[in-house]
Amino acid sequence: MRFQNSWLCLAAALVITGSAGCQISASTPEERTGAGIQNPKAEPGKPAPEFTLPDTKGQSRSLSAFKGKFVVLEWVNYDCPFVRKHYDSGNMQRLQKDSKQKGVVWLSINSSAPGKQGNFPAEEVNRLIKEKGAEPTAYLIDTDGRVGQTYGAKATPTMILIDPKGVLVYAGAIDDKPTTDKQDIAGAKNYVRLALDEAMGSKPVSISSTKAYGCSVKY
Repeated sequence: MRFQNSWLCLAAALVITGSAGCQISASTPEERTGAGIQNPKAEPGKPAPEFTLPDTKGQSRSLSAFKGKFVVLEWVNYDCPFVRKHYDSGNMQRLQKDSKQKGVVWLSINSSAPGKQGNFPAEEVNRLIKEKGAEPTAYLIDTDGRVGQTYGAKATPTMILIDPKGVLVYAGAIDDKPTTDKQDIAGAKNYVRLALDEAMGSKPVSISSTKAYGCSVKY
């Protein structure tokens, strides 16, 4: 049955490149838009769902522990070319550093299942974080995908901003340039930076929801 399903998957891929059930490559339409997720429980204007996940240093991290602070959730897969765009250019690291200097908690989350692209042992993740000069408060492991599914994370990167009251105020893309071209970053509107500036300035977030772009989360 597994063999038969594999051929069916391949046949479907030839007709509709990158169907939701087939992980073809990071260049397929499905990889760029992300697989569909039904009924996410996290929506702008509503309390952000509580979760607890282990980090790469063996510590459990709960969202509730950061109440009273702004929190950014970043769904990450270092092998995704859309993620590499923002890390190879230093764009994500600058946003992490600038945010943390303002007292923001930054949680990178990986929801890749075991054996799927982007799932690395904790020691390898820590090496990559150091190599890339990334500055998350913590990198969290969501191997069963529950947190990613709860937050409706379809693509890497997916960005979430939560205010000090625990209310989700932004969900979606990092910016308005859905490409892998690093040259596009300079002229992009960074939705996360905009939402942070507005929320931290006690202003309503003008753009609270966008469609995340990138590689599909490897549930």
